[in-house]
Order: sequence, then structure tokens, then C-alpha cells
Amino acid sequence: MTNKKIKIAPSILAGDFGKLADEAKRIEDSGADAIHFDVMDGHFVPNLTLGPRALAAINRATDLFLDVHLMIYNPFDYVERFVESGADNITFHFEATEDVEETLSFIKKCGINAGLAFCPETSETMIPKYLPLCDLVLLMTVHPGFGGQGFIDDVLSKIAFTREFCAKRDLDIDIQVDGGINQETAKLCRESGANSIVAGTYCFQAEDGLKAAVEALRG
Repeated sequence: MTNKKIKIAPSILAGDFGKLADEAKRIEDSGADAIHFDVMDGHFVPNLTLGPRALAAINRATDLFLDVHLMIYNPFDYVERFVESGADNITFHFEATEDVEETLSFIKKCGINAGLAFCPETSETMIPKYLPLCDLVLLMTVHPGFGGQGFIDDVLSKIAFTREFCAKRDLDIDIQVDGGINQETAKLCRESGANSIVAGTYCFQAEDGLKAAVEALRG
């Protein structure tokens, strides 16, 4: 459990790509804290999605915090382009580069927040070294690459481990989860110490609408 504010970031990956500006406004009107923007290169993960130009279009349509999640190899090479397109946070994967510390430092030098993501199979022992360099750590609760997957319960212990480490060292870091998130799994994640919740399918397919979905995830 965490006392930090619970932040909700609907993933626009689950929205209508033909109406990105409208979807961004819809997320803003829902009371969400941020828009989660997934970038996939077809190599680090077996899927292709949106790039800097799409992010720039979303940035023109909303004042919401833009939370960019790079699921790509060599993330360092793309940082400046996403910063120029309006990113407020850039999260990249520990598994995607050998230059983790250098990339985190460069993102911060660009004047925005820096996040580091870990796949479900990566040991929690890899996490502590980088926490002092991060504004956010993303613990994937599915294998990255596709929306609509089932939640991986084993990650809950990794969330609790990371929150406990941060608390002991007085590190003010957002712990984010992404993948298989719905009202029930979001509650489990919050109880384990996550305070930033990403959800795509659940938000955009909610029968009661996006605003109700955001409120349910916040708990």
C-alpha cells in the first residue's frame, strides 16, 4: 500500500487511431492524470505502433501530461525526437539497451521525467541500482507488445519489493503498472504499492464510459 496520489493514465493505444485528437480530449475530460503513449518498433516487441508525429498531434490537442513508453531498441537515439514532440515523461526498457544510466541521465537533461520499465521475467534484483536515477519505474504486468493480455500475478511481489525499497531510502518515485489492468487487478496493484495505473482495453471498452473507468481504477 502507498500513500502517494493514485494516478491514472489511459493508454491511447486502445483508442481510435483515426481520431487521436478526439481520443486525447476524451481522456482529458475523463479526469485522468495523463495519456499513456506506447511506442513499439517491431523488433524489441513484435508489433508496430505510433511515432513522434502522432505524439505531436496529441500534444496539440491536450494539456494533459504525456507519458511516453518506448518499447524499442536503442531508445537513446529517439529521446530528443519525442521530447520535441511533447513528451513529459519518457520510459524505456531495461532490457532494450546497455546504456541504461546514460539514457536516464540524458532524458533528465532534456528537462522531462525519466522512467525505466522492466519486463515480467526480469529479476527484481535488477531494479534497486537504478531507482535513484528515476522519476518512475514501470513494472509490466503482461509481456509487452500487445493489448488485451491477461494479468501476471507474480509481478505483485515485485511491486511490493520496489515500494519497500523506495520507502526505506526515502525515494519519491512513482511505481507504474501496465497490462491486464481492470478494476480488480488495479486494486491488487495499489495494495502492493503501485500508484500509477495504465489501462487501455479496460478504459476504452468500458460500458459505463471512460470517466467511470478512470474513477474505478483510482479506487
